[in-house]
Amino acid sequence: MLDDLEFRRAAESALEALKQHLFTREEESDAGFEVEEQNGVLNVLFDEPEGKFVITPNAPIRQVWISALSTSFKLDWDASAGAFVLPRTGEALIALVDRLIGEHLVG
Repeated sequence: MLDDLEFRRAAESALEALKQHLFTREEESDAGFEVEEQNGVLNVLFDEPEGKFVITPNAPIRQVWISALSTSFKLDWDASAGAFVLPRTGEALIALVDRLIGEHLVG
């Protein structure tokens, strides 16, 4: 289990990597979304179909939470993977967000 400082560092690093990944995808002409960051929270906004994903660290529980597709996804730190991972599927943060974006856009 990560202590508070370790969690903050891991979450900041993971969210920064995700943000850079999404900015790269957003530059694609047909990305279909835009990314905003507000106070350490990432928002992925869609025009067609309309929608919003919210990705935020939850320090008290030491998880990264994603609110997307009317569902809450709670990712735990996996030390062996060095990443935040969704326990039930084993997907790491970036792979999970990419999949969710794809599902939203195909809708």
